[in-house]
Amino acid sequence: MGKMDNPPLDRWRADAVLEPNRPVWGLHAIAAVLGLSVNKTRELAKRDDVPISKPAGCGQHFAWRSELREWLKGQ
Repeated sequence: MGKMDNPPLDRWRADAVLEPNRPVWGLHAIAAVLGLSVNKTRELAKRDDVPISKPAGCGQHFAWRSELREWLKGQ
């Protein structure tokens, strides 16, 4: 057998595999899912075509992991 191509399974990768449609709270977490910087994610959150919202009275941005992945596929 050769060297493994996949990175080690950590807490965050396990969550992504086991709970693909779980909510993602906060710009830092959303940026991590998208593979982008927090500043770029903040810019995207202002667009209507990006599935990132900021619920009234919450103070944090929110997105569904599955919707972010679908949006990424279309980019």
